[in-house]
Amino acid sequence: MSLMQTFTNGAQGLFKPNSLTPMQKLTLRFVVIGLIYYGVVVIEGMLMRLFEVNPSLALGIEPKQFFAIMTAHPLVGIFGSTYLIVFGAFLFLVPFLMKKPLWSIKLGNWTLWLITIGTFVFWFAGFVSHYSPLYTLYWPLPADFSQFSALGGTFFIVGIAVVMVGTSFFVLNVFKTIVYTPAGWEKQPSGALISSALGISGIKNLFRKKKEEHLVSLPVAAIARGTVDTALNAGIILFTGVLILVYMVAYLLGFDLKHTAVDALLYKNWFWWGLDLIADGMVLIFVAGTWYLLATLITGKKLYMENIARSALLVTLVVSWTVWSHHLMSDQAQPGILKILSGEMVTAFELLTQGLAFFITLATLWSARPLKMSHPLKFLLGGLLGFALAVPAGIMQADLGLNRILHNTQWIVGPHVHVAILIGLTMTLYSAIYFLFPILTNGAKLYSDKLANFHFWAHLLGGIGMGAFMGMAGLKGMLRRTIYFNGEFNTYMILAAISGSLLLLAFLAFFYNIVMSVGLKGVIGIFMPSKLKTADLLPAEE
Repeated sequence: MSLMQTFTNGAQGLFKPNSLTPMQKLTLRFVVIGLIYYGVVVIEGMLMRLFEVNPSLALGIEPKQFFAIMTAHPLVGIFGSTYLIVFGAFLFLVPFLMKKPLWSIKLGNWTLWLITIGTFVFWFAGFVSHYSPLYTLYWPLPADFSQFSALGGTFFIVGIAVVMVGTSFFVLNVFKTIVYTPAGWEKQPSGALISSALGISGIKNLFRKKKEEHLVSLPVAAIARGTVDTALNAGIILFTGVLILVYMVAYLLGFDLKHTAVDALLYKNWFWWGLDLIADGMVLIFVAGTWYLLATLITGKKLYMENIARSALLVTLVVSWTVWSHHLMSDQAQPGILKILSGEMVTAFELLTQGLAFFITLATLWSARPLKMSHPLKFLLGGLLGFALAVPAGIMQADLGLNRILHNTQWIVGPHVHVAILIGLTMTLYSAIYFLFPILTNGAKLYSDKLANFHFWAHLLGGIGMGAFMGMAGLKGMLRRTIYFNGEFNTYMILAAISGSLLLLAFLAFFYNIVMSVGLKGVIGIFMPSKLKTADLLPAEE
């Protein structure tokens, strides 16, 4: 078979889109669009890296465009890429693990397209209008429109709002799938299912002599508990966006509301509580649950300390509601009691909860040795390493003394944010993608193992390298969200850009490998309606 035939038809000719169920196609659509948005994020990241070395290298980008990219860059990564990949995987896994159909394929498609379109709207609005308040929804209010385009900001916020509506549909679909009874089935105990999913029955078991059976598997429980934070975050960000939209629309209509009384400190606490539900709640819970699932699937063994893991997920959920103040430790108006209790003490507890997830996953893998070093296993270990590096870096920042030094420097976005997202989160997602790929494609073979190995090493070294060099620049005093025209930190920025180029090459290798595996016709076929009547790919009953 020629290279062109392989590119068109897929490796080995094994992938046949017509053989896929609507659920398989829905999941693959989420993943494909999520990967495309990830490519946008990587390209924009490289442009920023080049701009930090020398503005003339970044394709003529001006400072306003640089800050606009910096504003949209993390949001495209979170909502356009991570949300789509995670939501697509979980909409598949919840019914798959519970052995029943997804509650609503139609609602799943609404989630897909609302998040896809909403992400494009806010990205494009920033690209055209150079809307760049950096924290996007965090000003604090009242807002000064002399700095930003109110029209561009209006469309930007509308895009965010559309994403949040799509997110709400995902939340509804997940919980309805957990509790509903499919047509023709014996009535399922919806209350007991939701109690098991949220961990309430597990707490009751602590005080019972006769333990109650868990009706919901641990991975589904992790998805349910992370989805609680997803729901809270969606509500808060949607409310915050509407609040800012009121100011913007009023300004466009000729009314100046900048003197309207909105308490800045209360607003910042409200905003960071909501936003932190993603970073310190949803991500940690979803990632821990994914580690547990992958560890059991890869080894074929029961999870080590499963009951402890189940309880720890509930603790992580509660902790995620109380750690937001570590983002406000350098805010002089923030009450000291919140800085100490929430900012330092509760945040430090995350080292225990995530450390426990780390240990349980490794112990499960260790119990099954020797293991073949498959692609899912390699990327799972890479994800574990990413959080092993990034979580302690975050705990260091949550110290009142060190925070004075590290706050607002490249250290924050380097060793903590980028290593956590690029190595910890993204490599965990890659592990899941490599594992689910043959399941979602009915056994299609990966085009090239060599490309997959290159993807692993280039992504791992590139992500850690970029985070490390940004962190070194931060320790030397390089501020984030700041342009340096005199080359004070060029050595670190050049090394960070070289590391970033490895991330770009890793993504291109992965994307090419996947496209070659399914063929161009296969990719197009994913977006065509399924001809099958069955709506789900479910495991056989035991």
